[in-house]
Amino acid sequence: MRKIYLIPNIITAFGLACGLFVIFKANVVEPGADIFHVLNISSLLLLVAAFADLLDGFVARAFRAESEFGVVFDSLSDAVSFGVAPSVLLLKSLSLEPGTGLSFYAMLGAMLFSICGVLRLVRFNVKTSEAKGDAEALAAQKKHFTGLPIPAGALAAVAANFLLFSPFADRFFPMSLETKAIVLTSLMILLGYFMVSRWKFPSSKALHLRVPSFQLVFCTVISAIFIFYGMLYFFPIMFAFITWSYLVLAWTLSLIRLIAGKKSKTLEDFEPDQED
Repeated sequence: MRKIYLIPNIITAFGLACGLFVIFKANVVEPGADIFHVLNISSLLLLVAAFADLLDGFVARAFRAESEFGVVFDSLSDAVSFGVAPSVLLLKSLSLEPGTGLSFYAMLGAMLFSICGVLRLVRFNVKTSEAKGDAEALAAQKKHFTGLPIPAGALAAVAANFLLFSPFADRFFPMSLETKAIVLTSLMILLGYFMVSRWKFPSSKALHLRVPSFQLVFCTVISAIFIFYGMLYFFPIMFAFITWSYLVLAWTLSLIRLIAGKKSKTLEDFEPDQED
């Protein structure tokens, strides 16, 4: 019988519990409740789940505790926490009248997001399995992701939802519920498309900053102060800014590559994969 390592799977289970709590919390909220408060708690829990998703892989690699059980468990956990939870939050926050065209559109967007997220996980697992023993393929996977990673897609979706239902949005760019439904559902469909697309998204493993250590520490401290201050006092804005900045960066790099053309060596790593 193969080993099932305990510590990485406990971390994965913790992340799964965060995702399940978000789903259950959204479903037990009474009609007319403060949806902003629910989205606030849900955003924090999904951030914790995303951190757990990073941590379990790091711990598994550090202690050489990787296993097939852990890979499957991690994928199923991600499917729930990052594939289902954002869709449930979308439908709960909108609370549209059943039987209308808008409610059907919102349900369609939520379903497409969840399905695309699961397909993204399946493709990632298959590609990882195929890359075993292939040093070049493994190196490429460390540089970038093919398709938007599901945790990033989920956080971007929840961040947009959270921002549009925040007091800041109501004050500076108020929208009707119908407009919010159209915008948020369209964003869910867009994120779903990029999860199953061949566009490249940068990986944190590829970061190699050639900066003197003192300057790096100084910039890190200053950045951390701004981020923590923003999270404490402007959480919806900072959350949306950070999550969508990653997407804008990836889209910009890919567009530069497309404009440069295949004959150019500019950003070769961001050449979209060909269809299988």
